[in-house]
Amino acid sequence: MAESASSSAQQARQALADRLAARCGWHPSKSSRIMRGCTPPYVSLGVVPMRADRGRMPVEGFWIFDSAQVNVELVSGHLTITQPSEIAMYADTFAELAALALYGERARTLIAAARDSRE
Repeated sequence: MAESASSSAQQARQALADRLAARCGWHPSKSSRIMRGCTPPYVSLGVVPMRADRGRMPVEGFWIFDSAQVNVELVSGHLTITQPSEIAMYADTFAELAALALYGERARTLIAAARDSRE
């Protein structure tokens, strides 16, 4: 059973590394700044693990600008959302993902595992 869990963990790390590489242009060598904790004090970096029990798995990237606007990046274009009810949907999604995210040392451990699985 332990071997299966280890294999599953390795697959999860590889999936994270592949997703970071595909979606963000991330490369293991780019993780050094994050791993050193060199992020501005006003930035909170959270890593949302790939898990089957996640309630939401948005496929698009989105950016929330206060309560006035959400920008959504789609495969075919870019949306600017300004309707309060729609902004609230993205804020709820962000809150759910933020609650699932790993921060600080736990995030660095996950990033290091992803980096190491690609080397």
